[in-house]
Amino acid sequence: MNIDFNKYINQIVDWFVTSGPKVVIVLVLTYIGVRLARVASSRLFGFIGRRKAMDEEYKKRADTLSAVISYLIGTTIIIVAMLTILPELGIEIGPVLAAAGVVGLAVGFGAQHLVQDVISGFFILLDDQIRVGDVVQIADKGGLVERLNLRIVVLRDLAGNVHYVRNGKIDVVTNMTKDYSRYVFDIGVAYREDVDEVIKVVREVDEDLRKDPAFGPDILEPIEILGLDQFANSAVIIKARTKTRPIKQWGTAREFNRRLKKRFDELKIEIPYPHLRLYMGQDRAGQAPSLNVALEQAVSVESSSRPSPRPKRSSRGGRGHE
Repeated sequence: MNIDFNKYINQIVDWFVTSGPKVVIVLVLTYIGVRLARVASSRLFGFIGRRKAMDEEYKKRADTLSAVISYLIGTTIIIVAMLTILPELGIEIGPVLAAAGVVGLAVGFGAQHLVQDVISGFFILLDDQIRVGDVVQIADKGGLVERLNLRIVVLRDLAGNVHYVRNGKIDVVTNMTKDYSRYVFDIGVAYREDVDEVIKVVREVDEDLRKDPAFGPDILEPIEILGLDQFANSAVIIKARTKTRPIKQWGTAREFNRRLKKRFDELKIEIPYPHLRLYMGQDRAGQAPSLNVALEQAVSVESSSRPSPRPKRSSRGGRGHE
């Protein structure tokens, strides 16, 4: 069978002359349109943020919406470009659209999770529940939100692990950095300490911390002393909380705890550790059973060659021993 190469070459040349420039122009315009969509959405939300004179919270929301909107606009431009190029390649759009409708219906039944993810993602963005840069707890995973779209939320935890959470799996969102943050302190001191004096020291440490230029701008309000919260096993617990800028609560709390520990040491205020009290019980006559205690004498290095003495045993009775 003879193949007329000249015929095919002529057809290819004719296509490049008639349809080729159109395809090239459409591809170039598509690339430019996608780039412009990204730049325009970023500039638009950045301009609105400056006009509204908002802080980093609005910037986080603007960055999140900018990424999602540029993605949607870019996807729409690419779909329109494909529908424009297909006729130039000799492919009829009508049958393709009909086939796409049938395939879309079948995929819709099989991809219910995808539809659920998209719908959930839409309402998450609409309600401003999560933004890029927030620290959240969702679907038993917590971390910093690095990326967010209509399908997934990407988190990175403190250890550097990256978690990909489907929007359809998000039932409860715990946002720890929305507008502002708080840190709750449980300050334990010994029972013998004066609670009022301890509260006074806590306020002094907080005041010094707020005067520090490295930490003061991040603290929004003076520390709030909630009072003596509970009587624990070996300490009384004073509860307090501080209000900081978003994501700054942990660094502020660590520095506050460091300074408070040093101040307690200077004033000899005891931060107790757990104590154990042994009670042997009593019979009806008020007598307690005997407690056998074995005391072992320590052996020095010089006398290590000598035979160690026998442990002394004693038998005592009493109501209780610590």
